[in-house]
Parts: sequence; structure tokens; C-alpha cells
Amino acid sequence: MSVLVVVECDGGEVKKSSLEVASYGSQVAQMLGTTATAVAVGEATEANLAQLGEQGISKVLYDAEPRLKDFVNGAYTKLIAAAAEKEGAQVIVLANSNIGAAVGSRLSVRLKASLATNVVELPKNDGGSFTVKRGAFSGKAFADVVLTGDRKILAVKKNSIEALHEAGKTATVESFSASLSDADFADAPKQVVMQDQAGGVLLPEADRVVSGGRGMKGPENWHLIEDLAKALGAATACSKPVSDVDWRPHHEHVGQTGITVSPNLYIACGISGAIQHLAGVNSSKVIVVINKDPEAPFFKAADYGIVGDVFEVLPKLTQAIKELN
Repeated sequence: MSVLVVVECDGGEVKKSSLEVASYGSQVAQMLGTTATAVAVGEATEANLAQLGEQGISKVLYDAEPRLKDFVNGAYTKLIAAAAEKEGAQVIVLANSNIGAAVGSRLSVRLKASLATNVVELPKNDGGSFTVKRGAFSGKAFADVVLTGDRKILAVKKNSIEALHEAGKTATVESFSASLSDADFADAPKQVVMQDQAGGVLLPEADRVVSGGRGMKGPENWHLIEDLAKALGAATACSKPVSDVDWRPHHEHVGQTGITVSPNLYIACGISGAIQHLAGVNSSKVIVVINKDPEAPFFKAADYGIVGDVFEVLPKLTQAIKELN
């Protein structure tokens, strides 16, 4: 079974979640006694793709078609399927991202493959079938599922696998054409609007996130969130009530009905911790809660808690981090 890894790129850089996926794919390949090949989607550079060798990738296929810079479901599906056919891949690994969720189901139908999403561990190979552990019910439970198809697609949950870094290893970058036509781009968006995050850090890919709730009392106080985020090199986020009253834009809304994040550090400032919000952040490795209400539900999910007024705590915390830096 050869392994194909789907690597998402943006602005020439390989996304953090794809570094994790590349590491996962190479470990699956090692388990099967084969090698891992990647296919890149989005805007990439040959130098950055070559560095995927550090995650155990031996070869990277890259189609330089300009229209692939932005996500187009039909075109991405055809590209990945063509790469899988070229490499004879029986296992396809991708991130459980917005792109992965959209493409994974299409690939499953197109390639007649078994699909598991939200995967959190390496699979167990049971004589050709895979048993994989996946998150369920917004991270509240886990399920072991068995994939019996000849082809298998694994969508790996963000932050569930550590990215490998074997310094000095490089991958071969190979030009590849999926022979895409205009029809493959029929579902392309007419206009792509890029939402800038404070500090230039994209929220879905952020390693650190500073988030604010109604306890911030108004948009005029959001500089406290932004100052802390800048000091940490973090993205900013907010709870649903904050975006509903237009204190912050909706693309910063984190929760069950907003963006799901999996950073190494999530700092919640003035957020009570409703179950809908927790569903979007409970994959974070470390959660820090700052709230003046000691009975706030969020403290039950926190790794560290500060009972105090955000207007007193945040400036002191920001200053301490600046001094440490």
C-alpha cells in the first residue's frame, strides 16, 4: 500500500496542519513498509515543498496551474485523485480542515474508498483493514472504526499528531499535471475575500489564540486582547455573542457554529464557557481562563485559571510577556 499525503499551502508556506499530516502519513507508510508521497494544493514554493523531507516525505507532486492557488472543490478533487492513480496510492491522508472535509467525501465516492474523519491516532493494520480512533460528539467521546475498503482515506484532526522534524532531509519536488479543464473550475468562487487576522496570524492555523467574550464590555476595550496576542504572536478570536453584536467580525467567532481551533495555547478572557463555545476549543492542548466569576463553567475545562478582572490582569500579563521576550 503506497501512501499519498495531501499538503495544503497558503502564501507559499505549508500549513502547520499539513506538517502534522505529512508526519502522520510518513509514519503510516513506515508501518506498511512503503514510502510517502505528497501532492501539494494551493500556492506553494519549491523550496518549502522540498522541506517536507523533514517530515518523512520522499517526493512531492506539484501542479503549477495558477487557478489552483485558491480552493476549488472540483479541481482539487480531480488533482488529488489523479495523483493517487499516478502513484497507485491505497492510503490517502489529509487534514480534517475545511478543505479536507470538502474534498475527502468527494474522493471517497470517486475512488470508492473507505473514509474516516477526525482521526486522532495512527491506525492499526489488521490484515488489510484499518482500525482507527476518531473523535466524536465534538470531542466528548472517541470511536474505533474499521475501514475495509481497498482504498482508505484518513482525515487527521489538527493538533493530534506531533510534526516530525528530521533536519537536513529534503523531498524531491516533481512537476505534475492533472490535465484540468475549465469545467473542473466551474464551482470556483467568483470572488475570494481574504480576512486578515490581527498580527497576520490565520486563526484556523494559529498555534496560540487569545479570545475575548462579553466580559470585555465593548469593542473599545479590544486593544487589550490585541496587545496580548501581539506579544504572544497569537491570533485573536471571540465568542458568538461578541460577533452577534458586531463587536468583532464573524470570521473571528470560535465555537460549534463558528471556527473550530486546535492551538497549543488558548487564552479565554471574559468568556463564561457555554457548551457551544467549548465544542470549538476543547482540542486545545492548554486552556487558560481569565474571569472574575469563580463559578464560570469555563474553569472546569481549564488547565490554568485566573480569577480576576480582565482589565487588571491583561495589561499585567502582556507586560510580563514582553519582559520575558
